[in-house]
Amino acid sequence: MKDTIHLNGIDYRWPQRPVVVVCIDGGDPAYIERGLRDGILPNVARFMREGFAAVADGVVPSFTCPNNISLITGAPPAIHGISGNYYLDAERRAVVMTGPELLRSRTILAEFADAGARVAAITAKDKLRRQLGKELDVARGNICFSSEKADCCTLAEHGIERVLERFGMPLPGMYSMELSLFVLEAGIRLLQSERPHLMYLSLTDFVQHKHAPGEPAADAFYRRLDDCFGRLDALGAVVALTADHGMSDKSRPDGEPNVVFLQDILDARFGAGATRVICPITDAFVRHHGALGGLVRVWCLDPGVAPAAVIDCARGVPGVAEALDRAAACARFDLPPDREGDVVVLAEANAVIGAGAVEHDLSALRDARLRSHGGPTEARVPFILNAPPDPRYAARAAAGLKSYQIFEFAINGCAGHA
Repeated sequence: MKDTIHLNGIDYRWPQRPVVVVCIDGGDPAYIERGLRDGILPNVARFMREGFAAVADGVVPSFTCPNNISLITGAPPAIHGISGNYYLDAERRAVVMTGPELLRSRTILAEFADAGARVAAITAKDKLRRQLGKELDVARGNICFSSEKADCCTLAEHGIERVLERFGMPLPGMYSMELSLFVLEAGIRLLQSERPHLMYLSLTDFVQHKHAPGEPAADAFYRRLDDCFGRLDALGAVVALTADHGMSDKSRPDGEPNVVFLQDILDARFGAGATRVICPITDAFVRHHGALGGLVRVWCLDPGVAPAAVIDCARGVPGVAEALDRAAACARFDLPPDREGDVVVLAEANAVIGAGAVEHDLSALRDARLRSHGGPTEARVPFILNAPPDPRYAARAAAGLKSYQIFEFAINGCAGHA
């Protein structure tokens, strides 16, 4: 057993008590603020009072995969390589980024497991499970599975089997709060029985996409989250709460989605096929958001169309906040240049950007106002610890926090204290 683990420039001490990091998918600080004001988050309130609380900067694009991978590597996308769900490679071929093969960094989880720690990672979405579990040796007692596929777990692939029977819970629905609550309930029971050194619990944002802070469904969900956080705390763990991204209302006053169909605009300006707009929010869970987010990438396919011309065109479009070339976007947001578009276009806080109108099915969005994420406006996230950190870490936090420092603060700053 090593005294320290080194990864991406950070030395992590061996934790003296279990560390549980929870990623509240879509957990905008506004939900915490409203829940505290309404008195429905007593455990979170206690954590903030007795431990530590701040608002940190997540990575941009403020999407699920880039931020979850930043959390488990302690590094930005420029280092770990995952900058979205989808991009075009050098040959302009579409590449899905949700597999482990494109991850360029080891993870904190795998490093500790190789050093002899017991590690568990549970995620709501199976698309994340393989990335979270990259190089995590489940043959040595480590566990990695998703609530989405909890009925399909095997010892060989996930380090656990008969999950539904073991935890006495039914398989949750894909579009339900139970998909997240299963993750937390399973984590609590693993903490009771297996006592892992490190646990990472990643939820899904179905509720936040559909319900604003203070709405009954959001309140019901956050009450149950708070109860689970309290039970993790009661088991003696360092509990660290953060989010992969926030969430903003993206609808017009009449309730219709406020969408910029950028591909249609570029086609009208430069001709069909001259450019290609990629929406890196795209994944299998499009019912939440219609594949519409606050950031898109544009590739210039026609050599006669320069990035500067695309930028000039995009900047004049209502709903567009900013357009950047590859170098500027990578420098500002710490992104990998070889996986970046020629142009990055960011939406205003109350808008989303899509490709062409025919490429987006908005029929599933009729039951609620569109709420989504992706740009800098959704990159501010909670950073809450149930124990006070070492004074050195508290001093560092005063200068600003990145969400991907959550494991460092929880392990080095808190887990050595009884």
